[in-house]
Amino acid sequence: MKNIKSGDLLFALIFFMISAFLMSQLPDQVKWFKNTKLTSQPALWCSIGLIGMTAFGFIHLLLKIRLNDLNRELKEGLIWIRSIEFACWFLLYVVLVQYIGYLLATCIIAFCLSYRVGYRKKAILLYSVLTALFIVLGFKTFLEVKIPGGVIYEYLPDTLRTFMILNF
Repeated sequence: MKNIKSGDLLFALIFFMISAFLMSQLPDQVKWFKNTKLTSQPALWCSIGLIGMTAFGFIHLLLKIRLNDLNRELKEGLIWIRSIEFACWFLLYVVLVQYIGYLLATCIIAFCLSYRVGYRKKAILLYSVLTALFIVLGFKTFLEVKIPGGVIYEYLPDTLRTFMILNF
């Protein structure tokens, strides 16, 4: 009982739920053709795989329910949910790039993430912004990665806009 890790029950539950959902979608997603050998059916291996995943996932779930501490599993689940925050930061970054450009978005997100993870000294926050600036210079200027300019660049004078779109 001591060698059971937290998260096992949560993983078993999620795995079973996803495989059961996928199996419920089989009739709409795969075709069984009349007058075709069983081994030539396009739906055969999908069905075998999903039936196996669901059946063994259910057995795994039953074994984990018997052996686990529910309180510990809920704490582990909260840790998993908290990690979604950083995916949201990335999505925010992607949205910001199209409006304020690669340079500003990178600098702002670097500063905010540094602050979010606990850095409060001005020097460290400044280093995060400088690091972001060097990342932008490296990708956009030196490697010439084509990243579309933000909407904000449209408000700049023509020559500055072209320079910013090409280099930042």
